[in-house]
Amino acid sequence: MNTIILATDGSKYSDAAARFLVESPLLSRDFVVHVVHCEPDVGGDVKSFIAKSDIDAWHHEESGKAMKSAVDILSAANVSHECHEFVGFTPQKIVDYAKQVGAAAIVIGSHHHSPLLNAIRGSVSGRILAHAPCPVMLV
Repeated sequence: MNTIILATDGSKYSDAAARFLVESPLLSRDFVVHVVHCEPDVGGDVKSFIAKSDIDAWHHEESGKAMKSAVDILSAANVSHECHEFVGFTPQKIVDYAKQVGAAAIVIGSHHHSPLLNAIRGSVSGRILAHAPCPVMLV
């Protein structure tokens, strides 16, 4: 069985990527979707005033919210899936996880930001495309 990573941020673009996995005639059902979400880590100033357990609980809550709609789409279509939460630099965490599980593909909903905004902020999908150990599908 193949592993497909669905990177989600809770946006309508992530939901579109989940619907693509459910509806696409290009894909067989011989895969398990690993729904992943990555929250940025909080700064040292925050960590010095808030307990680690509270920060971990907040990260867990935010990841759950971000994955919920994609998981609902996959569940409604009886697509086998697992959920994984990460904290840190999103592109690196997703690429590292893809390597770890031997992913067959990474699926990402693209936000279609302007080239100027991507140059200033950087593009998560662009960084994943540049370093992924497997094919990346932008939806």
